[in-house]
Amino acid sequence: MQFGILGPLSVTDAGREVAITAGRDRTVLAVLLLHAGRIVAVDQLIDAVWGEAPPATARGQLQTCVSRLRRLLPPGAILTNPAGYGVTVAADELDAIVFEQRVARARAMAGRDPDGAGELYRAALALWRGPALAGVDSPAVRRGAAVLDEQYGAALEDRIDLELVAGREGDLVPELTGLVERHPLRERLRAQLMLALHRVGRQSDALAEFRRARDLLHDELGIEPGTTLQDLHRRILTGEVLPVARARPDVTPVRCLPRTVGDFTGRDEEMERLLKAAARTNLLALDGMAGSGKTTLALRVAEILADGYPDAQLFLDLQGHSEGEPLTPDAALLALLRQLGVDAERVPSDLDGRAAVWRSELAGRRALVILDNAASSAQLTRLLPASPTCLTVVTSRRRLTGLDGAHPESLQVLAEADAVELLGRIVGSRVADERDAAVAVVRRCGGLPLAIRLAGARLAHRPRWRVADLLRRLGDAALPELAAEDRAVAAAFAMSFEQLPAPAQRVFRMLGLHPAERFGTLAVAALTGLPYDDAQDVLDDLVDVNLVEEPLPQRYRLHDLVRQYAATLAEALTEREVHDALAGLVDLHLQVGARIARDRESDFARQDLVVEPPARAELVELAVLDPGWPEEHRTSVVPLIRAAAAIGQRGRAWRLARVAWRFLFQHGYLADVVATCEAGLGAAEEEGDERGVALMNNYLASGLFRLGHAEEALSRITAMLEYQIRTGDRSAEGRARANLSGILTHLGRLAEGRQQARQAYRLLHSSGHRSGLAVLRRDLGYMEVVAGRYREALRNARIALQSMTENGSAYFQSAALVIVGMARLELGELDAAERILTAGLAAGRRHRIRTDEGEALNLLGRVELARGRGVQAVERHLSALKLAREHGRLPRVAHYSNDLARALRTVDDVVGAMELHRQALAVARRASYPLEEGRALSGLAECLAAQDPEGARRHWRQALDIFERMGVPEHSEVRKRLAELDG
Repeated sequence: MQFGILGPLSVTDAGREVAITAGRDRTVLAVLLLHAGRIVAVDQLIDAVWGEAPPATARGQLQTCVSRLRRLLPPGAILTNPAGYGVTVAADELDAIVFEQRVARARAMAGRDPDGAGELYRAALALWRGPALAGVDSPAVRRGAAVLDEQYGAALEDRIDLELVAGREGDLVPELTGLVERHPLRERLRAQLMLALHRVGRQSDALAEFRRARDLLHDELGIEPGTTLQDLHRRILTGEVLPVARARPDVTPVRCLPRTVGDFTGRDEEMERLLKAAARTNLLALDGMAGSGKTTLALRVAEILADGYPDAQLFLDLQGHSEGEPLTPDAALLALLRQLGVDAERVPSDLDGRAAVWRSELAGRRALVILDNAASSAQLTRLLPASPTCLTVVTSRRRLTGLDGAHPESLQVLAEADAVELLGRIVGSRVADERDAAVAVVRRCGGLPLAIRLAGARLAHRPRWRVADLLRRLGDAALPELAAEDRAVAAAFAMSFEQLPAPAQRVFRMLGLHPAERFGTLAVAALTGLPYDDAQDVLDDLVDVNLVEEPLPQRYRLHDLVRQYAATLAEALTEREVHDALAGLVDLHLQVGARIARDRESDFARQDLVVEPPARAELVELAVLDPGWPEEHRTSVVPLIRAAAAIGQRGRAWRLARVAWRFLFQHGYLADVVATCEAGLGAAEEEGDERGVALMNNYLASGLFRLGHAEEALSRITAMLEYQIRTGDRSAEGRARANLSGILTHLGRLAEGRQQARQAYRLLHSSGHRSGLAVLRRDLGYMEVVAGRYREALRNARIALQSMTENGSAYFQSAALVIVGMARLELGELDAAERILTAGLAAGRRHRIRTDEGEALNLLGRVELARGRGVQAVERHLSALKLAREHGRLPRVAHYSNDLARALRTVDDVVGAMELHRQALAVARRASYPLEEGRALSGLAECLAAQDPEGARRHWRQALDIFERMGVPEHSEVRKRLAELDG
């Protein structure tokens, strides 16, 4: 069977058309053929068929499309994968693959057999029946088709280049005239027509073509013609263009490329992009930080493409980032001309003259030129060959945004697997023998090729060293160790730094103080004291020279080794400069954190958020407008706390932890809650700040409790309570007792929990803390549910919800809705429970309160189970359990596992239910959660009752002991089941 996409979509079987008439089927097949041999995601296919507004039944309709295609195509042609679908075709069954193969062969042989290459190009172009996938209007398909159409244009232009080199310009003029009419914006075609017209003596027509191109580009796109067209226009005006394009017999091939490394590793994606780009443009620009392997990659590209450029292969180090001054354009041209074999007496002394000879020498030659280590676009202007038969590869540490028509490629560090492979190629079998140590080494090197090569060289020359020995030498600060003879990573960074203007040097040096991995413009402004716009300008400059990375818009970071280098520069700062810089940074984060938290806290907790006026109010105002600020700076809090403590601001240090708590807690970052509050507690203890110690213990307890460390949380809250009693702060005492009541309830000490809650209520009521009372009412509702007093639970939860609604406490409403829904469910009011829990789920998701989202999902699963819909219940419980596991909430993991196991029993998956109950039992015991321990034991007994009555009896008796000790209603059901078993 043959498939055609180079024109209208066609499928033929033994020469007969296979009719695919349904529009959606044609779109699906077109997308699959555009990605032949690969799996296309279901979402991608849905987007291709329906765009941004797919119907709710899109997946089902897509399956129907695929089923129809399966009936029309050979067995096995359509691939199915959990991620999506694919189509498998042989290389000779899809015209696009045949086209690509013929073009690749033509390009490979163009240098040694131009006539044979021309025949291959013509055979490839003959496969086209019109624009790719004409008639399939899906935007996704049109994007893929546009790539194919571009490949057609590039191949056509390559074929015409061969004809021009062969001197057939007279035959080409009519063809090129028609092609330019059909593709008026393709500058390469226009240049070829101008060249052909000039060579047949029609200079005025050639110049007229340039004017038409210039007017069209200006009117249509608002741009000027590219450098190739402009250069050709100037050469025609000055008569520099050779009269014919035939290769000159007196030209001896020139080979001036340095050797390539034999251990080249990785860069597959970059290589693929560069090779594709080389087919459609004659200028490639590689940039990247020092040591990223730009030159190595450029030489590798040249090695692969060398056959296509047989006349000359040149290399010149422009010394843009070297100890001396960069090469001037006239010196560079002299070196290039001498490489070409031009006698010294033929080289003019002036820049314009040398540029003219350079262009003349390259005209008609198929030459590849590597201009390495460029300082700027301005340095390159006169060095770029104008001939369309030449390819230029430029490398630079700076992003060369001034190069018109270039394909830019910014190199990142090596992927970890590639980095380890490179180390292995340098060192040998020791890397495979000590894989873990090798991974750690390349991580210390930050994936930077130069660093890996230097580290590998040390190991390769020390055969008795193990990889672990090298790892130990690198330590936590690897930069000083990454040196060999006159090569060093730090020296490479220094060359980039020393070429910066003074303001950028100052900012970069101060970035060495920043304690976190990522930062934004606001942080840099606060750290350096610069106005926001000035900080942004400097950051843009540092990104352009690849000393700072910008992984996301206006989100920056330093490579690990660059950060170490910046830190060494920061050592030259005075103690006052360091203090003022870090104090400005700490103040910004403290002020922003307090502003964000204040809107989400209850009134009785806001007293912890009082901070002094901001040092830079304008920066704070900008930061609070950024909804992504808390998430973006989440991992910065602990390093900032340590930095604040290091400059003696320990009070600010623990307050940083306090203002960050609400976001971390609400969004389920419980491990971060613990780490942040432990850092804040350490700062408060060092300062001897009793209030700070008490508050940090309080907030630390919240994370410990939900991660399953209830006993430690109890001791932390007790310390908070003792402090508040000692200081006589009755409202703070009430707050501590409220928190204590929840932990006691979890530990199965229900009577003590209720007693603490009642005391808390009296204290908060007398202090007038309305929102605090509402939160406590909600917690009392949960306690009453556990105790089996469902009407009382409903009353407390409804009062809490009403109070939160009146007070505008949106961040607490979802939890109140969940408790109302829980009480309704226990009362058997399933419709009301489902309605309220659905509202609670929506509120939890709207405010990203993961705790409430998970609880609502789990309770909705219980609603489904009560209605006899076991499958739907399993799905709900699975979603809740996934959330609990993601955030490490051990008590919830135990709870949701028990509920999921119960649902699995109703769909006859007893084996799965037993496994989940066993897991819940282990987790509940580890988390000191007797209620779920008892439920797990009871659930295991249910699973064993039919096959192992004695085992069931043993588990039920253990559960009964727990439930009776707690005084919870579950004990009556267990007693009943034991009686049935004995009867």
